[in-house]
Amino acid sequence: MPEVVVQTGYCKTALNRTSIPGYRYCLNPYSGCSHGCCYCYADTVLRFSGCTEKWGQFVSAKINFPEVLRREIVRRRASLGKVIVGTVTDAYQPAEGEYGLTRASLKVFVAERPEIELDLLTKSHLVVRDIDLLKQLKNSSVGFTLTTPDDAAASVLEPGAALPSERLQAAKKLVTENISVWVFIAPILPGVTDAPGALEELIATLRDIGVKEVYLDPLNPYPASLERLRAAYRLKLPWALKYLERYLSDPRYYLKALTQRLEFLSRRYGYNLKV
Repeated sequence: MPEVVVQTGYCKTALNRTSIPGYRYCLNPYSGCSHGCCYCYADTVLRFSGCTEKWGQFVSAKINFPEVLRREIVRRRASLGKVIVGTVTDAYQPAEGEYGLTRASLKVFVAERPEIELDLLTKSHLVVRDIDLLKQLKNSSVGFTLTTPDDAAASVLEPGAALPSERLQAAKKLVTENISVWVFIAPILPGVTDAPGALEELIATLRDIGVKEVYLDPLNPYPASLERLRAAYRLKLPWALKYLERYLSDPRYYLKALTQRLEFLSRRYGYNLKV
């Protein structure tokens, strides 16, 4: 994993409109991300970052983010609607351990808008640090992104992120604290996420933990991320490469077969699993 450049910066806004269905605003206390996920689409914003480092190798902490957030939500007296945290960055990536911008933002909501509908999406177990604040935000939830239950495969595909086993332990901890937890299986990586028994293992584990909602999303073949993903497959996951190429050659056929598999798993584990 290449060295990550972490720097500080400032933001003009904290609450930004989002087109993600079901949400009105998104929050991203950091620019860039140190997870270095091979399949990440967020490098499409790289040209706006002002950084010369490659995606996954730079992070900018917006050190005035909590103050800007406070001003904005005080000024907006009407409902903010539903807000999601971490759409083009991970609000709990390692830099959060030093700068604490996400925790400070949660404190703002506790003080000013404790009724807020707030969803946090992360690949980090650091979120358990904020259980005390999440308990005060009664309409909050935490979502964990997972691509595979296999720690070894994940360390290749998501080298800077917490291991899947660590995320699952964090999810279990949050559930025991009566905090709503959901999981986003995304992207579904051919030959990895859907390897024999892998998807079944993951869904069964989520049911045992007590995760109520599971969402799935297929791989979007953005050119830059696809180039990185192919390179990772060739280097560390060569047996899975043929499945990736098969998906890319005929996505509709692949998704049709996957849908049938998910219907079976839905009946078996009591979820409503759809791509």
